[in-house]
Amino acid sequence: MKISILMPVYNEQKTIMDILELVRNVKVDKEIILVDDSSTDGTRELLKKHFGDGKDEVKVFYHDVNKGKGAGIKTALSKASGEYVIVQDGDLEYSPHEIEKLVQAAKDTGAVAIFGSRFLKTWKTTSFPHYMVNWTLTAMTNFLFRAKLTDMETCYKMIKTSVMRSLDIQANRFEFEPEVTAKLLKKGVRIEEVAISYRGRSYDEGKKITWKDGIETLLVLLKYRFVK
Repeated sequence: MKISILMPVYNEQKTIMDILELVRNVKVDKEIILVDDSSTDGTRELLKKHFGDGKDEVKVFYHDVNKGKGAGIKTALSKASGEYVIVQDGDLEYSPHEIEKLVQAAKDTGAVAIFGSRFLKTWKTTSFPHYMVNWTLTAMTNFLFRAKLTDMETCYKMIKTSVMRSLDIQANRFEFEPEVTAKLLKKGVRIEEVAISYRGRSYDEGKKITWKDGIETLLVLLKYRFVK
């Protein structure tokens, strides 16, 4: 089972080489597709220095202008050849070795979609305010779509490539997460959850999502429940 690991990155110069090394060590059949979203902090130059000859297992593509996380994922998805795709952020919040758990769950259950939940066992993987925002948005997802998820906003969504492409994702920014989840649930796709570890970072460390993205997430959920 080949997995396409999609990596949208923007201004992750401090962590990108470390996270890439961890991803390369994940013990699954994989390809790594990285999209630099017009970074300005040296990430772009670092990637070109190490992966410019096209011979490395890491395939790197570049956006000429900053378009957002969702846009980076869509670019990477268009290049994917694996049976499943999964998104890996360019920071160190998610531990890539956890991908092996999701792959095993796919093999064991045959599920079309497997989410790595940060909160299946405990909420203490991030700050309480961030947990409460995630809890609220997940609860709203469950209410609107009659689901039983514990972590709608997780980055680790492993989905069959053919199904992901059929969702026709429109999001260009962080609204990617609720759009994918809403469309899967609206299609009646069963989502399996697997507990994963997580180390939430602070805004001083480079966290980019804000309360405004939470409001946008709620609006996206409502749109795909009642409009589209």
